[in-house]
Amino acid sequence: MLIVMKAGATQKDVERVIETIESLGFRPHSMPGAGRTAIGITGNQGSVDPAHFENLPSVADAIRVTKPYKLISKDLRPEKSIVKVGNATIGGAELAIIAGPCAVENAEQVFSVAKAVSKSGAKFFRGGAFKPRTSPYAFQGMGEDGLKILADVREQFGLNIVTEAMDEAGVDLVEKYGDCIQIGARNMQNFSLLKYVGQTRKPVLLKRGLSATLDEFLLAAEYIMAEGNYEVILCERGIRTFAAHARNTMDLSIVPAVQRMSHLPIIVDPSHGTGRNYMVKPMARAGVAVGADGLIIEVHPQPEEALCDGAQALTPIQYLELVRQVTAIYEALSLAEENQIEFNTKEAIVA
Repeated sequence: MLIVMKAGATQKDVERVIETIESLGFRPHSMPGAGRTAIGITGNQGSVDPAHFENLPSVADAIRVTKPYKLISKDLRPEKSIVKVGNATIGGAELAIIAGPCAVENAEQVFSVAKAVSKSGAKFFRGGAFKPRTSPYAFQGMGEDGLKILADVREQFGLNIVTEAMDEAGVDLVEKYGDCIQIGARNMQNFSLLKYVGQTRKPVLLKRGLSATLDEFLLAAEYIMAEGNYEVILCERGIRTFAAHARNTMDLSIVPAVQRMSHLPIIVDPSHGTGRNYMVKPMARAGVAVGADGLIIEVHPQPEEALCDGAQALTPIQYLELVRQVTAIYEALSLAEENQIEFNTKEAIVA
């Protein structure tokens, strides 16, 4: 159920609704918006009688939710969510670029990439300290030592750290050293891990599973939000198909599909989405053109020597050119949208 408050509702009115929900044994999820506050209810096994709320002060409506997800839906929050990560945001008026190596290998490698990322104007740095690998003999990451290097990057360059956690112990460490907890594609439906990360108060970057449908992707985000963490960013990183020309098939159609259904921001990962260096720039341009809120890009000073995913990494020079191109596309789209809003306003005045 969704409780919609009137525009003039006070904090006391909202608290009264929250207390009523808790008295029924359910969990309230308050989502303040620009024009209204909505309160979602979870924990109920069946329907909730709207009569509990209809006569409470400043309640505009009590709506039964028939969709499998409640908290990620635009029914709860019509306005787009802007997620704060460290000292920056994702989902706002600025294109978010998260860049860095696939894996932290040593301090020299990481700092050389961080210089390029900082020079580009990006505000987020990615790097894996824990690496889920198909082969048990492949490089698994530096663990906590890698996280310490990432923390040094934040200290020296002011970049916000996005890094993956694979288990509960890893979540605790990323909370300590990082700014955003990444849940990788292989863990998108690790429901116990999703619940655990939902109990943290660090923002979460949730990557789409290897073959996940739109509903499965959104419901994974719902698991996190149902535990009380509403700072979730979605990421399209390619899915498995029969195609052999790329590592994965990057499904850009999911960007407008998510934006039609959910208030959560969504970014795209053309590095994992293709697995091919020469495909990263064109697919990054396409991702921005289709309306993504940001990009996550792999950069390595010497891709041919990378311990992980060197085939998809850009060199720092290639990365800087990519940023120039996608920024131009984003600015052009923003200008076109502003012109459209101005045109619509003039049309309404004339009418």
